[in-house]
Amino acid sequence: MKNALDLVIQEAGRIVLGKEHVVRLAVACLLARGHLLIEDLPGVGKTTLAHLLGKLLGLHYQRIQFTSDLLPADIIGVSIYDRHDAVFRFHAGPVFSELVLADEINRATPKAQSALLEAMEERQVTVENETRKLPDPFFVIATQNPAHQIGTFPLPESQLDRFLMRIHLGYPDPRSERALLAGQDRRDMLETLEPCLEREQLKAIQQQVNEVHVSDALLDYCQALIDFTRIHPDYHHGLSPRAGLALLRSARAWALMDGRFQVLPEDLQAVLPSVVSHRLHTTDDTGIDEGTDLAEQMLESVPIP
Repeated sequence: MKNALDLVIQEAGRIVLGKEHVVRLAVACLLARGHLLIEDLPGVGKTTLAHLLGKLLGLHYQRIQFTSDLLPADIIGVSIYDRHDAVFRFHAGPVFSELVLADEINRATPKAQSALLEAMEERQVTVENETRKLPDPFFVIATQNPAHQIGTFPLPESQLDRFLMRIHLGYPDPRSERALLAGQDRRDMLETLEPCLEREQLKAIQQQVNEVHVSDALLDYCQALIDFTRIHPDYHHGLSPRAGLALLRSARAWALMDGRFQVLPEDLQAVLPSVVSHRLHTTDDTGIDEGTDLAEQMLESVPIP
């Protein structure tokens, strides 16, 4: 199992250069059965990373380009009248895929964004009073441009909370960028990739994530981190119980990727910025990257038991 996950990271590192930690976070997010939000400037590899994960994990992948005129039916699907049989037949939308890339999700209106809410939380959609199950596994990877760019609609907090993690790619380091400029086209390389995991293997690993042990002392540490956000006067509001569960699931997946069935404080610390940064805000709402700064403040202020 660990060898298979190491191979996923290794193959991903051939396409997305110099971003091993970010790739590991993305894989941990999917192993924990979470949804992933990638926020960064256009052109740094957000869409490439999403497509890459779909390829390496052997998932059926569909991309939805979010635009201002996108409708919920374009995501979920629509019933069309069949004249031959005189019945309405449901034509499933792209959300009925194992991995859905919601590209530039914040360029669509809130009405279109909300079409994903039930799918992400319940792994089902309700269309015309009928509930339809989504595939298993089911992941949403959304990319988002910075909120200050023209033509964006900020994601509401209820939607942000559906994402287990938010990550940033950033610019590559000089050595990686030189290799990128001198190397083969990334899209051509993607076409040559073979899955490193079968669907059943992935589901088995996800089940193992739930079996990773969390000690009482680690739970004390997790609770202390959450309580810090609820009592500190600089925070607009503290982390919810769902955020605490997300933190533990992510830490379990991170430990499993290292071949361990025991969560260490270092696992919690490794995933915490990505899990809580989009869930935290200061009372004075300072700056676009305040969530990451607050996560670092949490780690510095709360001692390990």
